[in-house]
Amino acid sequence: MRIVVSTEQRYSRTPDGRVWSSTGAANAFWQRYRAVFEEVRVLARCAEVPGRPVDAQRVDGDGVEVHPLPQYLGPVQYLRRLPRLRRALRTAIEPGDAVLLRVPSAIATLLLRGLRGPFGLEVVGDPYDVFAPGASRHPLRRPLRWWFTRRLRAQCRAASAVSYVTERALQSRYPAAPGAVTAAYSSIQLDEDAFADRPRKDTGAARVSLRLVTVGSLEQPYKGVDTLIEALPLLVDAGLEASLVHVGDGRCRADLERLVRERRLGGRVCFAGAVPPGAPVRLFLDDADLFVLPSRTEGLPRALIEAMARGLPAVATNVGGVPELLGGARLVPPGDPVALACAISALAADPAAMAAASARNLARARNYSAETLARRRAGFYRALRVRTAPDRVEEVVSGAD
Repeated sequence: MRIVVSTEQRYSRTPDGRVWSSTGAANAFWQRYRAVFEEVRVLARCAEVPGRPVDAQRVDGDGVEVHPLPQYLGPVQYLRRLPRLRRALRTAIEPGDAVLLRVPSAIATLLLRGLRGPFGLEVVGDPYDVFAPGASRHPLRRPLRWWFTRRLRAQCRAASAVSYVTERALQSRYPAAPGAVTAAYSSIQLDEDAFADRPRKDTGAARVSLRLVTVGSLEQPYKGVDTLIEALPLLVDAGLEASLVHVGDGRCRADLERLVRERRLGGRVCFAGAVPPGAPVRLFLDDADLFVLPSRTEGLPRALIEAMARGLPAVATNVGGVPELLGGARLVPPGDPVALACAISALAADPAAMAAASARNLARARNYSAETLARRRAGFYRALRVRTAPDRVEEVVSGAD
């Protein structure tokens, strides 16, 4: 049986028809569905490019097919390309396919308007938080927040099977219908190389210097890196020789670099830019003393779990599924540099607490090992195969060209 999965991932397609990813979710990601289904068809936006992008990974092949959708970015391009998008989606699903939609997603919402038959969802984010004040600068932030949140609640109530990347947070805001199959597992998949051999040791002395690291996209301000930059002078005033490395890139980088100059922190902040996932990112984590996640919104943050797997103590904001990973004094409100600086300095002043946090984080991250999550996913996919395979599919997407 084939499973059709929609995603908001954006890919590149070369003239030979091959599909490439420069930002993750390549072929290995989609192979997880083949633990239960023989074939996978991925519905994703594809930009036509003349050649393979630098450092890109192959997406299609070995039982994975990409059904290309028109490339667009933002609501304006979405509306302009809506007729082409509808035409592409009409041929996406065939009788006998199981359907699983990764949400929130404009593509999934359009697809569901005319889908006949049961379907499953993987809830991987929270639009209520994504479009919260301070998390997004989009001029339509308020109506988009209302619309996407309302649609996601309705979609979860209509689905036959729903999985969530959190254990509690998303479930409480977007509950499934009574009788629906539900599961909790993250999209994260950590192999054995991702885990440190042992926790970090108690140094026996409070730190006078502290190397901070954070990881995340800078495409939108919701990662809260500006809050962490604002906290740095407070740490220095408290007597800590604090420095920061940020791993990741995006449109907001120029604004953050300007903030660094305004706060006269040029020697303390380094923007490493885009770094390939896996071992290259782990080098930055292993070189740091403390991981900080200052996000204004999160689902279940992969970057934090990867840092915990390296035995790295962490401080983060109390958003989304983060409280399922950290607790107590390690959580602070979003957008509050004073609270963030206090939590960081308190942890740095207590070497025993730093060592205990390292051990706890490493043990907690084991819940996200590839073997553990593979069992949870396979159980959900088996139930999905039974519950959501439609007998027939009529018109997939309603609306005229």
